[in-house]
Amino acid sequence: MTTYHQPVLLKNCIEGLNCKEDGIYVDVTFGGGGHSKAILASVGMKGKLIAFDQDRDAAVNAPIDKRFTLIPQNFRYLRNFIRDMKIKGVDGILADLGLSSHQLDQSERGFAFRHQTKLDMRMNQNAKKTAADVINLETPENLIRIFRMYGEIENAGRLGHRLVEERGKRPIHYSAQLIEICKELSSPKKENQYLARVFQALRIEVNQELDALKELLEQTLEILNPCGRLVIMSYHSLEDRMVKNFMRTGNIAGSLEKDFYGNPLSPFIPLTKKPITPTENEISENSRARSAKLRIAEKKIEIQKEGTEEQTHQMRKKPYGE
Repeated sequence: MTTYHQPVLLKNCIEGLNCKEDGIYVDVTFGGGGHSKAILASVGMKGKLIAFDQDRDAAVNAPIDKRFTLIPQNFRYLRNFIRDMKIKGVDGILADLGLSSHQLDQSERGFAFRHQTKLDMRMNQNAKKTAADVINLETPENLIRIFRMYGEIENAGRLGHRLVEERGKRPIHYSAQLIEICKELSSPKKENQYLARVFQALRIEVNQELDALKELLEQTLEILNPCGRLVIMSYHSLEDRMVKNFMRTGNIAGSLEKDFYGNPLSPFIPLTKKPITPTENEISENSRARSAKLRIAEKKIEIQKEGTEEQTHQMRKKPYGE
């Protein structure tokens, strides 16, 4: 499994889930199966693990285990499948939001700018819209929005208009065409960083990644059992900001509501004040772990009418890292 993808911060993820012998857990980004394999090793024979992955290539990594179920769908449909399986609640949800090494190394998938290939970038190979479709069919205004919002590119306006100008001469279907245009708009010293942001923006748009993450986070409110753990690893600031806000306030906007007495109404208790990041040793062994940020939260026990926030805090299990 490690040849497909080397799991990042594996020990921290499993500790964060705080697995129970008979617990029910969900790995919404199965990939190479490294995290799932560790979860199965941490639960007993009465435990269950449900995994999601929309990439059909991931199915080859599925373990033969009666406790395990792989659902070949986007994790934005988590609630539907949990209901269909007649599961009332789960004890932990894990998400590793990064691309797998397999996806990056498969040149025909078009995720990495080092490969000279078609501009695809679909995580679900059955989806219709590709990165080439975005570049060739979106309006100039939408292109600028995509690069500004999802790539945080300062000269998004110039890039959007330049792409429209070039596609008017001939369609832009290959990474080499896109790279050539980007080189004109970036400084030589920051060329790779610029390309990484451009490819990131296109990938997010093609796969609707931030919309899917928002839907996933909101569904965890309903699906997690009291004291259930939410363990999420992100790889860029857009995702990490959403996760941080959600774990602190219960919504991705980060607006914290309070009750009449001034007690915060967030449904989660963040167990990581700051994100956990890989050690230098892990980065040296797996360079793709460099940008990983892991955050962990625990769903609160429902507050009784006569209870207080402090009483509720004392009722829960010892949090990760304490």
